[in-house]
Amino acid sequence: MSDLYFGTDLFAELDRLQRQMSGAFGSFPSSIRSNRFGAFPALNVGITDDAIQIVAFAPGIDPSKLELSIDKGLLTIAGEREAARPASEEGTRAYAQERFAGKFRRVVELPQQADPDNVQARYVDGTLLITVGKRESSKPRAITVQ
Repeated sequence: MSDLYFGTDLFAELDRLQRQMSGAFGSFPSSIRSNRFGAFPALNVGITDDAIQIVAFAPGIDPSKLELSIDKGLLTIAGEREAARPASEEGTRAYAQERFAGKFRRVVELPQQADPDNVQARYVDGTLLITVGKRESSKPRAITVQ
C-alpha cells in the first residue's frame, strides 16, 4: 500500500493542494501581462496601424481630477475616487462595501513606436479613452518597385 493517500477524488485533492500553495506564496500573476486582482481602473489596450488605444473603465470619477502623464515610454493614469455615500439617513454605517474608493494609479508601458507628442484623452460615460499616436516612421507604408 502506498504512503500517500489522496482520498476518493484525486482532482479535488490537487485543487486543495493548489489553493494551499497559492495561500503560502500569495497570489502572483499567471503571466507578465496579468495584473493584480482588483486593480483600478480596469484597462483594455489595443493597437491599430495609426495609434495605441487605451480604455480605462473608471465610473464615478470627476474627469477634472484625473491626471495623465507620459514619461520614458510609460503612461500613468492617476486620480482619486470619492466614497459613495448612502442616500439614506446620516447615521447609516456600512455593512458591506465592494466599490473601490480612494487614490489610484495605473502605469502602462507603451510600445516604442508611440509618439508622446500625439496624445488625446476624453472621458465619456465613466470610460477614459486615451489615444496615443504612432510615430510616422513606424507606420506601414507601401514601397513602389522601380
